[in-house]
Amino acid sequence: ISAIPHKTDAGPDETLVFRHYDAQQEVLGRTMEDWLRFSVCYWHTFRGTGSDPFGSGTIKRPWEDGTDSVDNAKRRLRAAFEFYSKLGNRYWTFHDRDLAPEGANLAETNNNLDQLVELAAELQKKTGVKLLWATCNLFNHPRYMHGAATSCDAHVTAYAGAQVKKGLEIAHRLGAENFVFWGGREGYQSLLNTDPKADLDHLAAFYRMVVAYKEKIGFKGQLLIEPKAKEPTRHQYDYDAQTVMAFLHQYGLTQHFKINVEPNHTTLAGHPYEHDVIFASMYGMLGSIDANTGSPDLGWDTDQFPMDVRNCTVIMKAVIEQGGIAPGGLNFDAKVRRESTELKDMFIAHAAAMDTFARGLKNAASIITEGVMRKSLLVNIFTSVTQCFV
Repeated sequence: ISAIPHKTDAGPDETLVFRHYDAQQEVLGRTMEDWLRFSVCYWHTFRGTGSDPFGSGTIKRPWEDGTDSVDNAKRRLRAAFEFYSKLGNRYWTFHDRDLAPEGANLAETNNNLDQLVELAAELQKKTGVKLLWATCNLFNHPRYMHGAATSCDAHVTAYAGAQVKKGLEIAHRLGAENFVFWGGREGYQSLLNTDPKADLDHLAAFYRMVVAYKEKIGFKGQLLIEPKAKEPTRHQYDYDAQTVMAFLHQYGLTQHFKINVEPNHTTLAGHPYEHDVIFASMYGMLGSIDANTGSPDLGWDTDQFPMDVRNCTVIMKAVIEQGGIAPGGLNFDAKVRRESTELKDMFIAHAAAMDTFARGLKNAASIITEGVMRKSLLVNIFTSVTQCFV
């Protein structure tokens, strides 16, 4: 598979092309590349196997040898940067545990991570691909069954603190422009055995330590919190954008954090696709976007690639109106389907999603420039007010 070209006259059977995304095309005085700031997520694209709660993996990549070794992790990372270079995206994202295998203890784990970080630094320099954001996996290991910062076991919270300390250090080393927190198990299954006020106090204390250490090491990246309504817990404390903003305001953290919105999570909260993006943006709190979608008829997080032009249009309208998304971006937190076992499907899915957002960007620019919608809204408001006084 070679580099994906821009080809406006591509036929319907040509799938490894961009029909709409032209990185250097200008829209409202900026290039598409600057407006869209596309990023590929490492966990779905390079750690995904096609497994689901009802079946084991279906996807076997040619660079994988079936082990969780450091050597295999390095081979995987080299394959990832080849993919980024051919796709033409500027950024990538990862969890610490995506990148390197966990060892027998924290020291061994950190040593594994250091080896992969050094390779990542080399590959970033070679390709020019940058780190949009890093994050720590504080939900997968059994130790986090009751949460991380909100765990009822102080030893677990201490371990989580050590993990995030290392995560901030490697983000700093790789020049990450952001650092994300997704509270995968920061929530509750039952209020009968949970003290939510204590949990939230502990979560805020944890975030204050994050801010202090970030400043201590001189990391300049933006801190982000990613809302999700439910799954894996019955209720997540970071339910939606408004909940996160209220939490940050309550604990005096608004100047240190913004929000990383995942629209698939927004719909899990019972909101329209664009709700969290709009609400975060209107208060100056929209920091980045995990560009994905889900099936509205399903009740769980399916992490599908965004292919709905209407949805991408309203998202990009909000991004344009706030002056851009930097230092955040559009991160494809999405995975090919379990049945998509062909290697080229990875390219097709990302290229099609990038095209869809490019169409959304152009549509949004037209809506703003032409002003028809705004004029119609103003006329309707004036007419309604006038009728009220008649």
